[in-house]
Amino acid sequence: MSSTYLQETADKLSVVETLYRFAAGIDLQDSVLFASVFTENAVSDFRPAGTKAGFEYPVLEGRDTIVATLLEALSHVDTTHSVSNPRASINGDKAQLDALVEAQHVLKIDPSRHYLMKNRYDVEMVKQGDIWLIERVTVDNIWRTGELSALFGS
Repeated sequence: MSSTYLQETADKLSVVETLYRFAAGIDLQDSVLFASVFTENAVSDFRPAGTKAGFEYPVLEGRDTIVATLLEALSHVDTTHSVSNPRASINGDKAQLDALVEAQHVLKIDPSRHYLMKNRYDVEMVKQGDIWLIERVTVDNIWRTGELSALFGS
Protein backbone atom coordinates (compact mmCIF):
# COMPACT_ATOMS: atom_id res chain seq x y z
CA MET A 1 0.00 0.00 0.00
CA SER A 2 1.18 3.48 -0.79
CA SER A 3 1.84 6.06 1.90
CA THR A 4 -0.75 8.32 0.23
CA TYR A 5 -3.43 5.64 0.60
CA LEU A 6 -2.48 5.03 4.23
CA GLN A 7 -2.58 8.76 5.02
CA GLU A 8 -5.97 9.19 3.34
CA THR A 9 -7.34 6.20 5.27
CA ALA A 10 -5.98 7.59 8.55
CA ASP A 11 -7.50 11.00 7.77
CA LYS A 12 -10.90 9.46 6.99
CA LEU A 13 -10.86 7.60 10.31
CA SER A 14 -9.88 10.80 12.13
CA VAL A 15 -12.69 12.73 10.44
CA VAL A 16 -15.24 10.15 11.59
CA GLU A 17 -13.67 10.15 15.07
CA THR A 18 -14.37 13.88 15.25
CA LEU A 19 -18.09 13.22 14.78
CA TYR A 20 -17.95 10.46 17.42
CA ARG A 21 -16.44 13.01 19.85
CA PHE A 22 -19.20 15.45 18.89
CA ALA A 23 -21.85 12.85 19.82
CA ALA A 24 -20.09 11.84 23.04
CA GLY A 25 -19.65 15.47 24.09
CA ILE A 26 -23.39 16.08 23.81
CA ASP A 27 -24.39 12.79 25.43
CA LEU A 28 -22.01 13.22 28.36
CA GLN A 29 -22.78 16.96 28.67
CA ASP A 30 -18.99 17.39 28.57
CA SER A 31 -18.27 20.95 27.45
CA VAL A 32 -14.52 20.37 27.09
CA LEU A 33 -14.98 17.27 24.92
CA PHE A 34 -17.74 18.92 22.90
CA ALA A 35 -15.68 22.09 22.33
CA SER A 36 -12.71 19.99 21.17
CA VAL A 37 -14.43 19.21 17.86
CA PHE A 38 -15.04 22.78 16.62
CA THR A 39 -12.95 25.51 15.06
CA GLU A 40 -13.19 28.82 16.85
CA ASN A 41 -15.51 30.23 14.16
CA ALA A 42 -17.56 27.08 13.55
CA VAL A 43 -21.17 27.21 12.40
CA SER A 44 -23.98 24.86 13.46
CA ASP A 45 -27.11 24.92 11.28
CA PHE A 46 -30.03 22.86 12.61
CA ARG A 47 -32.61 24.82 10.61
CA PRO A 48 -33.39 22.09 8.02
CA ALA A 49 -34.14 19.51 10.75
CA GLY A 50 -36.00 22.00 12.92
CA THR A 51 -38.21 23.11 10.05
CA LYS A 52 -39.23 19.53 9.27
CA ALA A 53 -39.96 18.89 12.95
CA GLY A 54 -42.04 22.07 13.18
CA PHE A 55 -39.84 24.47 15.12
CA GLU A 56 -37.35 27.22 14.39
CA TYR A 57 -33.77 27.05 15.59
CA PRO A 58 -31.21 29.76 14.90
CA VAL A 59 -27.89 29.24 13.16
CA LEU A 60 -25.24 29.12 15.88
CA GLU A 61 -21.93 30.81 15.14
CA GLY A 62 -18.71 30.36 17.08
CA ARG A 63 -17.45 27.41 19.14
CA ASP A 64 -18.33 28.96 22.51
CA THR A 65 -21.86 29.84 21.38
CA ILE A 66 -22.45 26.38 19.89
CA VAL A 67 -21.23 24.55 22.99
CA ALA A 68 -23.08 26.73 25.52
CA THR A 69 -26.33 26.85 23.54
CA LEU A 70 -26.60 23.16 22.66
CA LEU A 71 -25.57 21.84 26.05
CA GLU A 72 -28.02 24.18 27.78
CA ALA A 73 -30.82 23.36 25.32
CA LEU A 74 -30.36 19.63 25.99
CA SER A 75 -29.68 19.82 29.74
CA HIS A 76 -33.18 18.57 30.65
CA VAL A 77 -32.93 15.39 28.55
CA ASP A 78 -30.69 12.36 28.50
CA THR A 79 -29.43 11.87 24.97
CA THR A 80 -27.85 9.14 22.94
CA HIS A 81 -26.45 10.04 19.53
CA SER A 82 -25.55 7.05 17.35
CA VAL A 83 -23.46 7.71 14.24
CA SER A 84 -23.78 5.39 11.23
CA ASN A 85 -22.99 5.22 7.52
CA PRO A 86 -20.22 7.82 7.59
CA ARG A 87 -18.72 8.74 4.21
CA ALA A 88 -15.70 11.03 4.21
CA SER A 89 -13.80 12.64 1.39
CA ILE A 90 -10.47 14.36 1.88
CA ASN A 91 -9.04 17.18 -0.21
CA GLY A 92 -5.77 18.36 1.31
CA ASP A 93 -6.53 19.94 4.68
CA LYS A 94 -10.29 20.02 4.00
CA ALA A 95 -12.77 17.19 4.51
CA GLN A 96 -16.44 16.58 3.81
CA LEU A 97 -18.37 14.08 5.94
CA ASP A 98 -21.88 12.81 5.40
CA ALA A 99 -23.34 10.59 8.13
CA LEU A 100 -26.59 9.45 9.66
CA VAL A 101 -27.09 10.29 13.32
CA GLU A 102 -29.92 8.88 15.39
CA ALA A 103 -30.61 11.17 18.32
CA GLN A 104 -32.72 9.89 21.21
CA HIS A 105 -33.91 12.50 23.74
CA VAL A 106 -35.43 11.18 26.99
CA LEU A 107 -36.94 13.65 29.42
CA LYS A 108 -35.01 13.39 32.72
CA ILE A 109 -38.03 14.11 34.92
CA ASP A 110 -40.26 11.66 33.04
CA PRO A 111 -38.34 8.91 31.20
CA SER A 112 -41.56 7.64 29.63
CA ARG A 113 -41.48 10.72 27.37
CA HIS A 114 -39.02 10.84 24.52
CA TYR A 115 -38.30 12.21 21.07
CA LEU A 116 -36.28 10.26 18.51
CA MET A 117 -34.81 11.78 15.36
CA LYS A 118 -32.87 10.25 12.47
CA ASN A 119 -30.83 13.06 10.96
CA ARG A 120 -28.39 13.46 8.12
CA TYR A 121 -25.30 15.42 9.09
CA ASP A 122 -23.39 17.30 6.40
CA VAL A 123 -20.07 18.29 7.99
CA GLU A 124 -17.28 20.45 6.63
CA MET A 125 -13.96 20.02 8.42
CA VAL A 126 -10.48 21.43 8.36
CA LYS A 127 -7.26 19.81 9.54
CA GLN A 128 -5.38 21.84 12.14
CA GLY A 129 -2.11 20.22 13.08
CA ASP A 130 -2.87 16.53 13.50
CA ILE A 131 -6.59 16.84 14.24
CA TRP A 132 -9.72 17.46 12.21
CA LEU A 133 -12.15 20.12 13.41
CA ILE A 134 -15.68 20.98 12.36
CA GLU A 135 -16.03 24.26 10.48
CA ARG A 136 -19.70 23.80 9.66
CA VAL A 137 -22.33 21.20 10.47
CA THR A 138 -25.74 21.22 8.82
CA VAL A 139 -28.38 18.87 10.19
CA ASP A 140 -31.37 17.71 8.14
CA ASN A 141 -34.07 15.38 9.40
CA ILE A 142 -35.09 12.14 7.69
CA TRP A 143 -37.73 10.96 10.18
CA ARG A 144 -38.81 11.54 13.75
CA THR A 145 -41.11 9.97 16.30
CA GLY A 146 -42.25 10.58 19.87
CA GLU A 147 -43.28 13.74 21.66
CA LEU A 148 -41.70 16.90 20.34
CA SER A 149 -42.58 18.58 23.64
CA ALA A 150 -40.17 16.20 25.43
CA LEU A 151 -37.34 17.73 23.41
CA PHE A 152 -38.15 21.11 24.94
CA GLY A 153 -38.88 19.86 28.46
CA SER A 154 -42.54 20.74 28.42
